[in-house]
Amino acid sequence: MALIKYKFKPGINREGTSYSNEGGWFDCNLVRFRMGLPEKFGGWAKLVASTFKGTARSLFNWIALDGARYLGIGTHLKFYIQSGSSFHDITPIRKTVSGSITFTKTTNGSSSIKVTDAGHGANPGDFVTYSGASTLGGNITAAVLNQEYQIQSISTANGNEYFINAVDTSGNAVTANSSDNTSGSANAEYQIITGLDVFVEGTGWGSGAWSAGGWGSSSPLSASNQLRIWSQDNYGEDLVMGVRGGGIFRWDESSGTNTRAVELSSITGANLVPTKCIKVLTSETNRHLIVLGADPISAGARTGALDPMLVAFSSSEDLLDFEPRTTNTAGSVRLSSGSQIVGGIKARQEVVIFTDTSIYSMTNIGPPLVFAINLIDEAAGLIGPNACVNGPEGVYFMGKDAFYVYKGAVSELPCTVKNYVFSDFNTAQAYKTFAFTNKQHSEIGWFYPSSSSQENDRYVIYNYQEAVWYYGQLTRTCWLDTGVVSYPQATANNYLYQHEVGFNDDGSEMQNVFIESGDLDIQDGENFSFLKRLVPDVKFLTSDSSTNVNIETKVRNFPGDSLSSVATSTISPTTKQSHIRGRGRQVVFKIKSNDGDSGNDGVGWRLGDTRLDIQPDGRR
Repeated sequence: MALIKYKFKPGINREGTSYSNEGGWFDCNLVRFRMGLPEKFGGWAKLVASTFKGTARSLFNWIALDGARYLGIGTHLKFYIQSGSSFHDITPIRKTVSGSITFTKTTNGSSSIKVTDAGHGANPGDFVTYSGASTLGGNITAAVLNQEYQIQSISTANGNEYFINAVDTSGNAVTANSSDNTSGSANAEYQIITGLDVFVEGTGWGSGAWSAGGWGSSSPLSASNQLRIWSQDNYGEDLVMGVRGGGIFRWDESSGTNTRAVELSSITGANLVPTKCIKVLTSETNRHLIVLGADPISAGARTGALDPMLVAFSSSEDLLDFEPRTTNTAGSVRLSSGSQIVGGIKARQEVVIFTDTSIYSMTNIGPPLVFAINLIDEAAGLIGPNACVNGPEGVYFMGKDAFYVYKGAVSELPCTVKNYVFSDFNTAQAYKTFAFTNKQHSEIGWFYPSSSSQENDRYVIYNYQEAVWYYGQLTRTCWLDTGVVSYPQATANNYLYQHEVGFNDDGSEMQNVFIESGDLDIQDGENFSFLKRLVPDVKFLTSDSSTNVNIETKVRNFPGDSLSSVATSTISPTTKQSHIRGRGRQVVFKIKSNDGDSGNDGVGWRLGDTRLDIQPDGRR
């Protein structure tokens, strides 16, 4: 019998069964589609060798007037500026104490040190830097004390006392001995309260009853005991960042990376600047600083209590002036549809604002109203603050049970993997969902947590050029596409990675790369057939002649049967054909580039049209 060519439909389709998806692809991992054909993902490598503290959920690039390139990184513990090969800690200071800190050892042989500071206001996990401390007399020297520490616990007997674990300047534990006693009169700088690395279902930010996540329940929350999500945008050369449910800060680029960000409302000349926010961003028209979810003005001052539906904006070209006057363009407006603002994004000549139930468009119309806010849709909320992203045709976003695009109006994206994604989704951690673009490959995607994970461990991608979907497993907590830099950047496991670099996983073989077809009927499944020979069509994207991929051939007799592997063909750049032996009514192909062979390190490949030599083998 002649060779039969199998040309598969592009994209993954999981809305039916493998058998009903004949002629298509049914499963994949770390594989994308280009010009209708599947190919392996590009690789990734650490951009900076050192780690940062905490889980990052915000990245932002910008360029200063002198050409310096910066990357802002917001984690649940810290805020960093990455410049060159270094992470610079610019986490704001919330409190400074002079000359009243006392240190006391807990017991000999222990590294636990008791710190006494009346009214410190810190939580376990917060960071504090000491200076001016004297030695305790033994191992706990002044050099050991005068550095940054993370608070381990707060005393239950005396709230003015907390505990740290003493280390030397290299991070090695230091234990007290009999010569160590007590030392006083030290100074301290307390960094802003840290947040959580997990979303907690509940209501309120400690200032009123409203839904923090749209999933229900009733425990009061604050910015310090909720998932820490930063927003950031540049205002000229400077960076403005906001803690969701917390304060708004500015880092002054002219002061250098050795200076910390400061609270915006504390800067000289600040006039009724909001002290709370859900998200901050800068308008592209007339440079207003926009605060989504602000504390309102009452009796000539900000109340400090977050209104989750209030949108405030500064006067044009002045991020410090929020007092509405006839002589400026500052103001505010309260949204009405929904119970809280979930997120927002700058789009083409507008800001798109998402509440938990609705979508608004905010456009600049000039004085006296300055901004017009129009309700666009009341049936498509946002699943998480970072679940929206700009694409070439509009704003793409993930709702609670579907994917959407906004381009003047909202429409649902037809999705061939929708049930696959939402049936295996940890909705309790939905706020970790992170939307991304990869313009080089025409991709819009979302990192999200599967039902068995507390962290983003999956991705789903819509290729808008080819209108196809695919998915896979990859842990990434946030992502930033090309623009200021030449490669996409992403974070995971306290590292910053650059993507689309070679075909390796940070110098090691990329694991579990595959694509698997749906069932292919052999003569409509009427007869059994005998598979004799496979003629591959694989283009290798790397020049190493020792690289290879495996094509596994599987068969079954009925859709309800389990697949049986009948042959695994190792395909190299010189392979012309592979002889196989298999008998069945349906056949499935699985192409893999990871089988444990060292020759697969760094291999890139693209699949063409596979051909099979099939011989009729009777009905039984």
